[in-house]
Amino acid sequence: MAETAKASCMDARAQNWDDLRYFLAVAKTGSLSGAARRLGVNHSTVFRRIGAFEEGLGVRLFERLPNGYLLTQAGEAMQEGALRVEDEIASLSRKVTGQDLRLSGTIRVTTLDMLAFGLLPRHLAKFRTDYPGIEVELIVGNAALNLNRREADIALRVGNAPPETLVGRRVGRLVFAIYASKTYLAGKSAVELAAHDWVGFDTEHAALTRRFGAFLPSAEPLFRTNSIAAAIAATKAGIGLAPLPCGLADLEADLVRVAALPGDFTLDLWLLTHEDLRQTARIRAFLDFLAGELAREAPLLKGNGRDGPASSMQNDPMNAEARASATRR
Repeated sequence: MAETAKASCMDARAQNWDDLRYFLAVAKTGSLSGAARRLGVNHSTVFRRIGAFEEGLGVRLFERLPNGYLLTQAGEAMQEGALRVEDEIASLSRKVTGQDLRLSGTIRVTTLDMLAFGLLPRHLAKFRTDYPGIEVELIVGNAALNLNRREADIALRVGNAPPETLVGRRVGRLVFAIYASKTYLAGKSAVELAAHDWVGFDTEHAALTRRFGAFLPSAEPLFRTNSIAAAIAATKAGIGLAPLPCGLADLEADLVRVAALPGDFTLDLWLLTHEDLRQTARIRAFLDFLAGELAREAPLLKGNGRDGPASSMQNDPMNAEARASATRR
């Protein structure tokens, strides 16, 4: 009988945990009514669940007596094993809940290279100071990692239509303008924008490429890249002019804002996570922190930083013609 009970208990581990919950409630209270109060259900539900549990196991776990339910020998063996399972589940629940409630642990954050290099570092440094118990693991790449599969916990992405499976908020807007390096501009006369050398983007930035093609169709980039961070570096090196986000380019002392771009040269900035993770303490702390930091950066991201509004331009020899060209188009 004991061996049968042990086997039954092993089988029970594979059953729905609710079966063991109902069994233990009856075992501890000695009655259906007591178990029902303990579980917050009605008497008939307990009666039905215990009967189905015994039938499924092929073992009688309780003797039905006038004054209550009494464990059989098999029931006692089952109780011993079920209590161990209950302890294991309770322990796991405490650990998981504790991690969720503590401001500690690891957060995996994914974002584009341009944001990882030009925007995030100073904020991550401050976050580390404010939350020393939380470790941030930054995954950099233009390919969007799948948050549903837990390839990352949080994504800082650009675009105007975030996936419906994720939750989050728009935390900023990147406004673009045309930039060039001081080295490139040295000695250049005021000529049409299209006559200059250009740094452009490949199909990974199709939206920007389409907009730029409509804005300046005769311009043909002689250097293309899938990385805005690389485009900033190429522009700094003097390869040519480039449409760049003001919030990053304005931080580069070597770059000069040459001309404005139409109002549709913008990208929304989204801070996203999975619905199941949004209430985890360390995730929530990071989301709230970064949203607040980026809100304070709004003037810079919109192009109102070092060079003033994105519609304005520096006083260099190209500006008069650049302004005229931009206005005509």
